[in-house]
Amino acid sequence: MGARKTAKGNTQAPFPLDRAFTFAESGPVLLIATRRKGKNNLMTVSCHASMGFEPTIGICLGPWNYSYEALTETGECVVAIPHAGLLEAVVDIGNCSGRDVDKFKTFGLTARPGEVVKAPLVGECLFNLECRIVNTQLVDEHNFFVLRGLKAWRNSDPADTRTFHAIGDGTFVIDGETVDLRHRMTKWQHCI
Repeated sequence: MGARKTAKGNTQAPFPLDRAFTFAESGPVLLIATRRKGKNNLMTVSCHASMGFEPTIGICLGPWNYSYEALTETGECVVAIPHAGLLEAVVDIGNCSGRDVDKFKTFGLTARPGEVVKAPLVGECLFNLECRIVNTQLVDEHNFFVLRGLKAWRNSDPADTRTFHAIGDGTFVIDGETVDLRHRMTKWQHCI
């Protein structure tokens, strides 16, 4: 089926359904840090969802991932938000397995102890959120874990303050201009 003209003259063309997820890739690319049997690991995740103010976060990772084993066994992890200066390292982290590679050492990242979970904080990241699994109902069918944040950390002296977002096809968008519209958030002042 070919392109269609809409009422205002905008053209809509068919797009491959198996690539449609690229329209809605969510927030910044994350690193998921786990610790299992005395070994720290990192995994790159771009398929995730903010699910509430508590904070509650949903992440997708499947049984073929080493981090899946660690997360299901321990029930805990750290969700870390890397800055744009780490983009290439984050992509490379996603291209190897923690079964074979000490990712903290290989990519020059610092594992720091948290306070609530055994998984490490990632010292170079902008933010770290210590989490525990609170819901696994969608794991078998959708590889989707629901995590609850327990303790949050902010890097007080980051090398870069920009985050980056995966488009889903090997390209990324790095944050740019910040627009402050807090004064317009009249219904949501409690969030500011």
